[in-house]
Amino acid sequence: MKIKATVFGLLIVAIVSSVTLALPRFALRTGAKCSDCHINPAGGEMRDVRGFNMSRKMSLVSPHEDFEMTNKLGPNIMFGFDFRGQFLAAKTSKGTKSDFLKMEGSVYGNVDIAEDIRVTSRYDFVWGIWEAFATAYVLPGGGYIKGGSFVPNYGIKIDDHTAYTRGGDLGVITSVGNKKQGLIFDPRYTMSGGEVGYNIAEVFSVTASVGNSRSPQVFIADPSYFISISFLPQISESFHLMLGASGANFKDSQRDANFNAVMQNVYMYGGFAGFSIGDFSLLGEIDFAKNYSGKDSLSTALMLEASYRIVHGVEAVVRFDRFDPVTKISKDEFSRVIIGFEFFPYSFIEVRPQFRVQTEHPTAKNNAFVLQMHFFY
Repeated sequence: MKIKATVFGLLIVAIVSSVTLALPRFALRTGAKCSDCHINPAGGEMRDVRGFNMSRKMSLVSPHEDFEMTNKLGPNIMFGFDFRGQFLAAKTSKGTKSDFLKMEGSVYGNVDIAEDIRVTSRYDFVWGIWEAFATAYVLPGGGYIKGGSFVPNYGIKIDDHTAYTRGGDLGVITSVGNKKQGLIFDPRYTMSGGEVGYNIAEVFSVTASVGNSRSPQVFIADPSYFISISFLPQISESFHLMLGASGANFKDSQRDANFNAVMQNVYMYGGFAGFSIGDFSLLGEIDFAKNYSGKDSLSTALMLEASYRIVHGVEAVVRFDRFDPVTKISKDEFSRVIIGFEFFPYSFIEVRPQFRVQTEHPTAKNNAFVLQMHFFY
């Protein structure tokens, strides 16, 4: 019984847990960059003063204006957190099971040690993950240099790691042996190294990262390389576009037909795009990974997300995910439709009810209802 409970617990984590990043559609809708509201220049995780104030005002009900709120401990010190938990009811071959589970417990800190230099950290006590890096805005034209442990910039940094363009379902949703079910960006993935970035004329941005992976899924003997380029033009006050491309090269530890460990040189590349008109936004990303699921293999990952702001603080969201581990093999792909809502009933509180319809070959009873609670600051 304990083994079954443990397996079911892992299933729940893999289906719905997420690392809190910027919601890309919010940036697209406002015509801003993710870095405009977050400490990390590549976007995501800890919010700066502007992001904190936007988070306070994005809900249906905001705290009383007389109640002083700030994420600053002093003139050059900031803090923050993201706490997530959820209720899940999942179909199995033996019926429906349900459970409550913790998902994320990240605590952030940031210290501006000089006018153009800051040190940022994150500790997630649920996953036992550290990130710590320093950012120096010392390059000509507003560019920066970053060094330490961080998640490299690639594609759309959607806030749900179970999207196949991020980390996927950690390999426990369907019974497929050693086959991958998403790209490398699961919630445990970080890289120790450096990053250089530029923002040009407020519409172009480029980042390049190099370092060694610290993911438990990948053992790296040689450096990993990541590059991402994006173009964010504002067509009108209510019409915004996003176009971009990403590339990566890294070593991946895999198993051959005899289950011996081998290192593969993986090349990953893709494009992403989106637009926002008024309260509607559409985001999409497609990626290709050569040698990712074995030598001479080609894998593809796809994500499409449509959202509509019904009223201030309430969003309807539909997402389609698809992952094909080996394009030469038919009926080995996974796909999923997610239908749900996002409520911000009060400042710094988010509620996400979702229904997830999963399809794969052979078919299995594994659809799920998810109700997530998110507290952040």
